[in-house]
Amino acid sequence: MIQARSGDVDFIQAIENSKFKGLIHSIFDKVVNIKCSETGDLYTLLCSSMDNGPNSIVIELNSFKDMDLQLNDKVFVEKRVLYIEDKIAIMIEHAKEWESSLPIYPVDDEILKVNLAIMKEHIEKHGKCGGIKKSLIPKNIFEAEMSKMLDERSKSLLSEIVNTRMSQALQYAVGLIGLGPGLTPSGDDFLVGLFTTFNMPNCPCHSFKGFCEQVVNSAKPLTNEISYITLRKASIGKVRESIVGLINSVISGSEKELIHSLNSVLNIGSSSGTDISLGIICGLEANIRIGSRTCPKKLHFV
Repeated sequence: MIQARSGDVDFIQAIENSKFKGLIHSIFDKVVNIKCSETGDLYTLLCSSMDNGPNSIVIELNSFKDMDLQLNDKVFVEKRVLYIEDKIAIMIEHAKEWESSLPIYPVDDEILKVNLAIMKEHIEKHGKCGGIKKSLIPKNIFEAEMSKMLDERSKSLLSEIVNTRMSQALQYAVGLIGLGPGLTPSGDDFLVGLFTTFNMPNCPCHSFKGFCEQVVNSAKPLTNEISYITLRKASIGKVRESIVGLINSVISGSEKELIHSLNSVLNIGSSSGTDISLGIICGLEANIRIGSRTCPKKLHFV
């Protein structure tokens, strides 16, 4: 028997109602993904070193490495306990419920502008190359061309969004899906960061939530299931706890708080955290620029 430490409120409620069943979809050292039999959505078990996320439960376990789990192992619920075959039983009785909740976009964006500059400089020094952030010396011609496409499409996407040419923006966004290295491709991770900023209550780009939905509607055949569910959740503002923390810090935190939160995100995956952070920067820049047009008294973004 293993105790759940915390978890997404919807996942916990599904277990409490004994309405969840599925099969193991994929297994990693710190993560096990489960495909729900009813909806086809992925749900995730996370080891104790991981942060909360949509459709996830964090359990008191250091690693899944020695748990003898296999793909397609049956997952089911009995009496509010989640079982994987007869190998693991997860109790949720004392689990803390968690829900992704993004902060309200600030009325005064001066702190945001200062923190964005700090964020950019820190990523330039400490961000991981190979995705949206170019490698100074590509390993081969393929990596160089991939990097060029990621750079051109992400920059073009920002330009089209800022000029509210959303049909063209949609083309560039769809062109990023599945593009780049990693289990969750760099282009997808960049879009996760971008979508997050469009879901902040009262933000100037809040009307672009429909754009996020349009991108996701095109995404399923272009990427893998793990990346797709991450994109779909981000399109409605449901993201990892560390990403929510970074958004809070960049809006109103001190430099120390911002760097701490940013480092937590930069440590996600190989280049995933850097790609997500650069997507957040893109989205916040779009919000600032569009906000400066709707509120002329604001200083323009530099």
